[in-house]
Amino acid sequence: MLPRAFLRLTVYRACITLAYQILTVTAGWHIYAITRDVVALGLIGLAEVLPYFGLSLFAGHAVDVLPKKLIAALGCACYAAIAALMVGMTSADGAGLPLPVWIYVAMGLAGAARSLLRPAYSAILVRLLERDQLAKATAIGTVVFQAALVSGPVVGGLLIAWQDVRVAYLATGVFAAIGMVALAALRVTEAPRSGERVPVLASIREGLRFVMSTQVMLAAMALDMFAVLFGGAVGVLPAFIHEVLAGSPENLGLLRAMPAAGSVLVGLWLTRHPIDRHSGKWLLLSVAGFGVSIIGFGLSNALWMAAACLFVSGLFDGVSVVLRQTILQLVTPREMQGRVTAINGLFIGSSNEIGALESGLAASLLGLVPSIVFGGSMTLVVVAVAWVVAPQLRALHMRDLQRGV
Repeated sequence: MLPRAFLRLTVYRACITLAYQILTVTAGWHIYAITRDVVALGLIGLAEVLPYFGLSLFAGHAVDVLPKKLIAALGCACYAAIAALMVGMTSADGAGLPLPVWIYVAMGLAGAARSLLRPAYSAILVRLLERDQLAKATAIGTVVFQAALVSGPVVGGLLIAWQDVRVAYLATGVFAAIGMVALAALRVTEAPRSGERVPVLASIREGLRFVMSTQVMLAAMALDMFAVLFGGAVGVLPAFIHEVLAGSPENLGLLRAMPAAGSVLVGLWLTRHPIDRHSGKWLLLSVAGFGVSIIGFGLSNALWMAAACLFVSGLFDGVSVVLRQTILQLVTPREMQGRVTAINGLFIGSSNEIGALESGLAASLLGLVPSIVFGGSMTLVVVAVAWVVAPQLRALHMRDLQRGV
């Protein structure tokens, strides 16, 4: 039985995920409606990933040495500030600067906030649970996270269609505030502080050495990073809807929600049927299935076909996420959760945004549909390489990690 504190933490995570998803879908639709430029759309990812890259390792160190609730609350406050900024600037028509500039500023702040939120959540999670609870909690947490990914884009798309982008931006701040309330009710036991103060750079180096010396973790991170980098078709969804499907904001929300819907379904199944044996092989095969689904999406010429392919991609991605996150939680010592999660974020989180930029640039060079098919094909190449060069990952059984081996 998981503790009640886990429920509060889950509400917090759901709210900040909703805030981020609504912001992302709104910013993407807003900037493409203004510019009609896939490169400008891809630059949203770059605007977010630069501060994320710059701050992530330092944020991980901060999570390990400072009160974790304080770090998490600061991330929520950033989302609230973004909402206020974008409502004000959209109402004032940029207040002297082009609106796309303010959109990029907002996404840069979102990247800074996300650098804090990801390691803070993981560090709080392992403080609330025992080791034998982590696998189940990770699966449940993934289901809730993916459910927020499903509903966030839908809510954002509906708010844009029924009202306007200002209301959608405002919703970001509302969910951030709710998340902060849930966080305030949470009691987290902090580790006793040692009298010796470890320098920041030395602390970061310690985390990097741990990841680089743990081959299973490093291989899983690298596999997912390159797969998402090349298979990041979601970043060009606004252009795909405009140019291929001739759709609307509601269709954007629907298609963005489909991968998460698939992940929710498979996550529910995994809460009762964990993959304890041949876990590494299942991880590799799930990433390969993700690549095939992206190819199918790129070749789609109807809304139902595109939605089906993205849903199947979410099924495969859900398996990958649960397995990878469980490996991370089981292998990492509690006192290093912030730093290791931050490093994992550089591998995984940044690949989404860089993948969005790569998709935008590839679409401008190759054409929209060929760029998506190319990305899915490269994902299959990445899996083939990982199968050969990462035998420890291929031979991994999760039950060995759960026993502490």
